[in-house]
Amino acid sequence: MHYFVHLSMDTNTFTVYVADSSHHHTADIICHEMSESARARGTGIAKRSAEYLKQKMLEGKAVIAFSDKEEWAGFCYIETWGHGEYVANSGLIVAPPFRKSGLAKLIKQKIFELSRTKYPHAKIFGLTTGLAVMKINSGLGYYPVTYSELTKDDAFWNGCESCINFEILNSKERKNCLCTAMLYEPKTI
Repeated sequence: MHYFVHLSMDTNTFTVYVADSSHHHTADIICHEMSESARARGTGIAKRSAEYLKQKMLEGKAVIAFSDKEEWAGFCYIETWGHGEYVANSGLIVAPPFRKSGLAKLIKQKIFELSRTKYPHAKIFGLTTGLAVMKINSGLGYYPVTYSELTKDDAFWNGCESCINFEILNSKERKNCLCTAMLYEPKTI
C-alpha cells in the first residue's frame, strides 16, 4: 500500500493512500455516496460502477482517504483519454461527516500529484458544477476553457450519458453544458 500523506485537519486526522485492491471493500460505498451526493445537489454525474472503481484501484489510478478511526473519508480517480494526451481527475467525493474539513482540497492535490507523476506530459482537465472544486482546481493551476479544448475521445463523452444533463450536452453538440470545463497544461521546455 503506497502511503501518501497523514495530515490533521480541524478535529480529524486523515491518511491518504494510492488505492489498491485492499480498498475494494469501499467501492460500493463510494458509488452510493457519489450518486446520493449528486442527487442531493440536483447536479449531474457520470455514474461509475463499483467494478470500474475497483479497476482504477488495481491500476494505481485512484486515491482514497481514511479518518484516524479507519472510516472511509474520501476518494478520487484518474481517467486517461486520447492515448494519454488527456487526463481527467474524476469522481471526487468526501463522506458527509468529513465535508467542509479541507479534505476535498487534500484529495484533489494528491490525485493531481499522482496524475502528474503517471502522466507528466498530459493535459489534466475536469468538468464540474461545484464552485468549491473550481476554486481548488484554480489553486492547482487549472483555468476555465471551452469544451473544444478538451479530449475529442468519444468514450469520455459517452461517460456523460448517465448525467441528468446529457441531453443538454448533445443538443449543444458537445460545445457546452452546465458544467464548467477546466484545464491544466504542463509547462513545455
